[in-house]
Amino acid sequence: MLHWCCSRFGIAFLLTMFGFVNVAEAARERRQDVEEIRAQPLIRGAVVFKSYCVMCHGEAGDGVARATKLYGQMNLVIMERSSEFYEKIIRVGGLGVGLSKFMPAWKDELTDEQIKDVAVYLSAVGSPEKRGEAVFKTNCILCHGIKGNGKGRAAVLYDPPPADLTRSDKNDDYKRLIITMGGKAMGRSEVMPVWGKQLTVQEIDDVVVYLRTIVMDL
Repeated sequence: MLHWCCSRFGIAFLLTMFGFVNVAEAARERRQDVEEIRAQPLIRGAVVFKSYCVMCHGEAGDGVARATKLYGQMNLVIMERSSEFYEKIIRVGGLGVGLSKFMPAWKDELTDEQIKDVAVYLSAVGSPEKRGEAVFKTNCILCHGIKGNGKGRAAVLYDPPPADLTRSDKNDDYKRLIITMGGKAMGRSEVMPVWGKQLTVQEIDDVVVYLRTIVMDL
């Protein structure tokens, strides 16, 4: 009996009986999710953009930002360009490409990887869906998971578990409210944070747009 229990088959049987196999598989899936996030230049570039570029260019790259008025009538809209152009102007600044002297050279402050990542994000900054994806994947996946299916790394800590957003039947207004005000204010889980204190109105609107794209046909 002892020999049987110590065999591979016996151990696998016991693990299955106690649910440990499912836990291990879930853990592997979550590790893969995190690795996928780390590998996405769009997400990394969004973080850099928010830290360094939003003040002048605005969250949507439309030139509507807190520092806009400092530049008079200057157009700060991020125009559609090639990734190579974006990388160059970020690296050497506006004067380096025959444009505004106010656009600084970031080569001494950002790494090569950060510059390449921001260039990727700039190609998508005009898309609410892509901006929303970046916000979601930098703020929401711990609970809701990278796929929005409620299987984030912290999901096992909560009862009831985080919502499976891919099967949500809530409309955009409801989603906007619960993100802004938190779960408690909406009669839902108190674990759902009040994101209105950390995310801007634009970011919340963008997340709502992104959430539309992950809802499965029920």
